Amino acid sequence: MTKVCVDCRYIGPRPSGIGKVQQALADYLPGLAPEMEFIFLKRTDAPAQLSNATNVREVVVHAAANSPATMWWLPRVAPLGDVRLFHATFNIMPAGLTMPCVTTVHDIMWLTNPQWCKARFSRPVERRFYRHGINRALRRSAAITTVSEASKQELLRWNPALAGRVHAALLGASDVYRPVSNTSEQLAGLGLPAGKRFVLTVGQYVPYKNHEGALRVFAEACGSREDVHLVFVQRLSRNTEDLRALAAALGIAERVHFLEAVDDASLVALYGAAACLLHPSYCEGFGLPLLEAMACGCPVVASDHSAMPEVLGGAGLLAPVHDTAAMANALRRVLDEPGLAETLGKAGVARAETFSWKRFAVQNLEVYRGVLGS
Repeated sequence: MTKVCVDCRYIGPRPSGIGKVQQALADYLPGLAPEMEFIFLKRTDAPAQLSNATNVREVVVHAAANSPATMWWLPRVAPLGDVRLFHATFNIMPAGLTMPCVTTVHDIMWLTNPQWCKARFSRPVERRFYRHGINRALRRSAAITTVSEASKQELLRWNPALAGRVHAALLGASDVYRPVSNTSEQLAGLGLPAGKRFVLTVGQYVPYKNHEGALRVFAEACGSREDVHLVFVQRLSRNTEDLRALAAALGIAERVHFLEAVDDASLVALYGAAACLLHPSYCEGFGLPLLEAMACGCPVVASDHSAMPEVLGGAGLLAPVHDTAAMANALRRVLDEPGLAETLGKAGVARAETFSWKRFAVQNLEVYRGVLGS
């Protein structure tokens, strides 16, 4: 059997967009290609099984996903000797691979706008790390996949020589994301005030998500409206002091709530109850919160930049990311314009149905077969 290794080391206790991408590959690839054997690399705190398929072998790797060991020594710490194809799923291509590699490059912000990226350590050090890994992927990958047509075009603008090697495979939303009702008990369990409308912002607290912008938009749209609150659901939310200080300066601190990462059921309840998802990102490779919100019937207001218009497909409202007044006006429309929220909610559900995790896996498999066949 042809052995294909897929790096799944973002799947762990804390939810993440890349983790969902990897889980979709683990869920669908084995059944789509029974003639292949899949080796899934996983982290030490991953679930006991990523897949129940018989043509899957799961291997625990003690090195972290974005670590020097992954970047430079992965063949020494993972059993890759008889692998025919390696899928690097999180932007960087490891060194020392002797087989063809498909790399998923979700975005190139570390190359184009490093100030938008979250640095765990020294930003110059991390910029050098990610520039090295992404540039190696662009130079040496047998094929590159990305998660939206917008991201594909961004890659081609960055390096036109990539034409023919870059393939877009659009993401999907799990079936758990669907319209629900009777969420009051779950919302109360999250500590949110009863009987209040709220605007929702979802995503890790990193600069490109522009959570400071979300506060400013909310303050302009709802500054004097005591009946509307703003709820953040954030990963990497250890340092929200600046956001809390800005909320206080804007006079809205008592109506702003910060939640850390929540499970799928709680997130579905939040989408189902929210008056709107406010998503003022500077950039998105895809933007899973947009799709998941639409699947739950939650109206969306987002930036008119990168992949966000593509994902919404006309089923949400867009505004320039740097135009606080325009985005605040769009938010006020959703809150106050008769029938608009319901219209957007229905359009969003219909739009979300056009995306599929299975099709995403099929498109990746087609890239695998093209590389193996060549």
